[in-house]
Amino acid sequence: MATIKIQAPFTKEMVKTLKAGDNVLISGTILAARDAAHKVLTETLARGEKLPIDLTNQTIYYLGPSPAKPNEPIGSAGPTTSGRMDKYTPTIIEQGISAMIGKGYRSKEVIESMIKHQVVYMVAVGGAAALISQSIKKYEVLAYPELGPEAVARLSVEDFPAIVAIDCFGNNFYEIGQKPYQKI
Repeated sequence: MATIKIQAPFTKEMVKTLKAGDNVLISGTILAARDAAHKVLTETLARGEKLPIDLTNQTIYYLGPSPAKPNEPIGSAGPTTSGRMDKYTPTIIEQGISAMIGKGYRSKEVIESMIKHQVVYMVAVGGAAALISQSIKKYEVLAYPELGPEAVARLSVEDFPAIVAIDCFGNNFYEIGQKPYQKI
């Protein structure tokens, strides 16, 4: 399977071209946010307040990086288990994001919201945090610095490796990829 080079942020038209199972290399800017940030973002919305960042067409990488070594923008940068964000994700999707990156399965509610709002879910390889960090060229905290490594941050990435796990039509590579190996 060929690797597709894509530029972030993604438009909804771009998202529609990605299919479950596609290997991608992402360049451009993405956001980092984990469960603590998702909780604060959804609480802010529930109070009727404006978010400190515009999420339109953004990609959110579920990341809590380790401290950076001298002269490096970031430490190890592996994905966090996506299911930890699931109770917040439909609300975040409604804010206009185009993509999410993490690891693991997603809930039925998240997948339904992805289809409704044309959002793609990609996975990064767990256990490859040091390798992934090499594709991150800049790390800049944008909101909630008090959350430390769970703050919302902007990442400038170059050839960030990911696999489309669930496309915006609901095709799920976790299911498609397992089918040939299942006993009948």
